[in-house]
Amino acid sequence: MQSPIPIQEPAWLKEFKSFIMRGNVIDLAVGIVIGAAFTAIVSSAVEDLLNPIIGLLIGGIDFSNLFVVLSGERKASLEATREGGAAVLALGKFINAIIKFIIVGFAVFWMIKVLARFKGKEEAKAPPPPSRTEELLAEIRDQLKAR
Repeated sequence: MQSPIPIQEPAWLKEFKSFIMRGNVIDLAVGIVIGAAFTAIVSSAVEDLLNPIIGLLIGGIDFSNLFVVLSGERKASLEATREGGAAVLALGKFINAIIKFIIVGFAVFWMIKVLARFKGKEEAKAPPPPSRTEELLAEIRDQLKAR
């Protein structure tokens, strides 16, 4: 049964639907999901693999627990010191963030480089169709040869 009052879809809703269904927006959403998963992998690699090795090489320093107390009482760990109300500079967490940024930046650099290579191969495979000017010049050339 139809509604006695016709309900029209607002213009902004139609515009929003067309915006969301664009390929670019969907690609961006997929990229964000994959980026979040990749960030979790990089975080684990830095915190669980790289930092212990680097810490061992430079004398047993645990980067995740490297901090400077600005005011308050220093306790056994960063979390315990913060819970005690102390103001701290979490240098280890900052170093971890820098390492993660470098790894992610390096991965994105190589991904873009590989994608550019694939894109270049695709463009090399299919030559662009001749322009209208080139077609006309070819016709003129053929007519001159025929004379």
